[in-house]
Order: sequence, then C-alpha cells, then structure tokens
Amino acid sequence: MQLTSSHPRTRPIAAGHLRAFEAVARHLNFRAAAEELSLTQSAVSRQIQSLEDEVGTALFLRHTRAVELTAAGSQLLRASSMALERIDAAVRQIRQSAGRKSVAITTWASFASMWLIPRLEAFQRDHPDIDIRIDATDAAVDLTTSDVDLALRYAVPQAMPANAQRLFGEQLTPVASPWLLKSHPIRSIEDLSRCALIEAGDAHRTRHLEWLTWQRWLETFGGAPLAGTEAGAKGKRSTARSAPAKLSPQRWMYFNYANQIVQAALTGQGVALARLPLVAESLASGALVEPLPHVRLDSPLVYWLLVAPRSAQRPEVKAFCDWLLLQAAATREAIGDVPDPDTVDNMD
Repeated sequence: MQLTSSHPRTRPIAAGHLRAFEAVARHLNFRAAAEELSLTQSAVSRQIQSLEDEVGTALFLRHTRAVELTAAGSQLLRASSMALERIDAAVRQIRQSAGRKSVAITTWASFASMWLIPRLEAFQRDHPDIDIRIDATDAAVDLTTSDVDLALRYAVPQAMPANAQRLFGEQLTPVASPWLLKSHPIRSIEDLSRCALIEAGDAHRTRHLEWLTWQRWLETFGGAPLAGTEAGAKGKRSTARSAPAKLSPQRWMYFNYANQIVQAALTGQGVALARLPLVAESLASGALVEPLPHVRLDSPLVYWLLVAPRSAQRPEVKAFCDWLLLQAAATREAIGDVPDPDTVDNMD
C-alpha cells in the first residue's frame, strides 16, 4: 500500500536493512555495496526497497549510472552511521572481553582511594589475567540483582547479614603532618586548642557516624568540651564531665569524605580525627604523625566483606577474596585490632 502524508507510519522500522542502506549510501553504488556485504545486487536492492517502504519515502534517487541520496536519505544516514558505529564498537568490546576473568567490586569512594586501590597493584601483579572493576558509590548495591561480585561496606555489626566477613574494626585518633607539629607540638589534649581541627561535616546528622566527631572523642577521654562545634551549636551533645572551660580550637574545617579529611591533614592544614585503618600506611611512612597514641577511641563501626551468592564459587572471585583477607589481616596487625570477631563487642 502506498503511504500518504495523511497516514504516516508510526511503528519503529526494522533494523535489519540499515546495514545495507549504510553501505549503499557510503558507496553510492548498489554493486559495490553488494560486494562489501557478500550479497547479490538484487538482494541489496530489495532490502533498500523494503526500508523505503518502512520509512514511507524514497531514500535514494536512482539514475541510469548513479545513485544519489535524497534529503530523507541524508538525514537517516547521519543517524544510522553513528548508531552502527556505536553498535560495532560495543560488539568489539564484548568480543575482546568474552572469556576474560573479572571481579566487580562495590565500595565507597574514600575506602577505595585510601585502602583498596593502593594495594591493588600487588594483586594485579600476581593475577595479570583477572580484570578488576571498582564501582565507588555511597549507595548500597543489591548483590542479588546487580552484576557486582563483592561489596566492601562500613557498618555496625547489627546491620550486617550473617554471611558478612569482618575485615577489621577501627579506632579514631588525632593525626597531623610532622611539619605542623614542629610549629605546634601536641603533648596533651589541651594543646589542640592551638590548631585547626578537621572532622567529618555530616557526622553529627547520622547515627553511629557521630563517633567520628571530636566532641565524642573529647567526651570519652575527659577533655574540655569543644566550643563552636556543629553538635554544640545544635544542642545535640551536653558538656563533658570534666573541666567547665570549653576547648576552643584555632578554627574548624569540615569535609564530607575521609580522604578529604586526611588530605587536609597531610598538607598541614590542621589536626584530623582520622580512622586508623585508613591512615595506617601514612603513619608507617611518617607522612602523618599520631601525637596522642594513648588516647585512641574504639569505634562501633566495622569494615566488612560481602560476596554475591552467584559469584562465590568462581575461581577469580575466590582468589580476590583470599588476597583481600590477607590484606585485612595485615591491617589488623598494623593497628592492633582484635583478630577474633567473637571478642569484639557489638556496640549500638
């Protein structure tokens, strides 16, 4: 049936003839397109005719010895060429990766940049045939429905399923650049008042993350309550049980991510209340110094490994988990963490 302008087709066209159309449009020659596609010239001509019927208008002007694109044909060529190029690129990538072993990991950005990625070179050196994909996001990924193999998470024990494997716990401790401590030595809690203090800006608004605040640390160790903290300003914390005078730091710096907090400390901008597992390497190298090592605050938050059920038996996933657990054991030793999870209190 011949289409009219008052009854245009609305259904999507079949994609099968686009390859023939693109070849003819590129060569402007049916015979050359047929040779490229390993088809007969009549077969290509039928495909173009079917496509024109689907589109509802002519795509080529057929002359005795030449073929010319119509305005509609030029419009379709611009769209189809880009689409076919993307499809071909995707197919090439799929073919190249088909059969390769890979492990997909979801974790949050600070942990990926501060703990996982610096250690990955060792795994890749020992397992050059295993591809690693890291998805750094604060959103919890559902391992039963996603294409992720492993999840590295940070939570209290009560929030984790029974199959979660404990990597290590954490303590919170003040850290600073050695250059800062040369000009502002810290030998007691009171000395903190001569420095800028750095902490997580959103910790006061999230349950359990309040353990990451200076206010909690000072209350625990009987220091003076802090002046000018977000918690104090909002009335979320009472004064400490010791001296009535408030500890007033030189200034405050707030960041949303642990790596930002540590970066500010590394560059000498202040004293950070840091998560010990994430700065253990910096302390070992001397890039950061722990001026008050006798007042570490135990946190209820723990670092966990979760394995997707469908991925648990794949050799490459098992290899990565074995390596990860060895790395976690080294971190536990470095920070003095209790290695037996049964001896760790489930703090709420």
